[in-house]
Parts: sequence; structure tokens; C-alpha cells
Amino acid sequence: MFMTTGGLNRSHQIQGILTATTHTMLRSEKPDQFELFDGLFDEAKQALMKKAQEMGADGLIEVRFNTEIAQMNVAPKFLVVHGYGTAVKFPK
Repeated sequence: MFMTTGGLNRSHQIQGILTATTHTMLRSEKPDQFELFDGLFDEAKQALMKKAQEMGADGLIEVRFNTEIAQMNVAPKFLVVHGYGTAVKFPK
């Protein structure tokens, strides 16, 4: 299983588009812990890989990540990472 942010220069079949979203809440006493994004990226990558394996794909191409800091009016901030990519399979 592989994951790449680019395309492939070999024949492949597209299995589908996969998405994964991870999040964590920032505690009010430490509102600037943006290093927590690192762990969220890892969680999103693992979730994408698991979904790809479950559908029988050989890998993921064109993988992208978006980050967001969501803040509710009365609740604390949330760090959110959205990951998506294209699952592919190599013809036999």
C-alpha cells in the first residue's frame, strides 16, 4: 500500500475517492497548541490507508489535506484535518 500527493505514470484503475476527517479540541488553558495538527495528519493518513485496504486498492494517489480551526460561539476551538485521495488498483 502506498500514498502519494502526485499521480502515476503507469496504468491503473480508479477504485473511488476516499475521505477522512480527524479533530481534537483545544483546551481553554492552552489555546495555541497547533502542534496537535501533526497527530491529526497521522490519524487522517491512517484512516485513508485503512479505507483503501478495505476496498482492495493498491494505493492512494493525489492525496490532499485541508486544515481548519473551528470555533463555536461558547465552546472551545477545534483543530480539524480533512484528508482525501483517489484509491487505485493496478491491473493484473
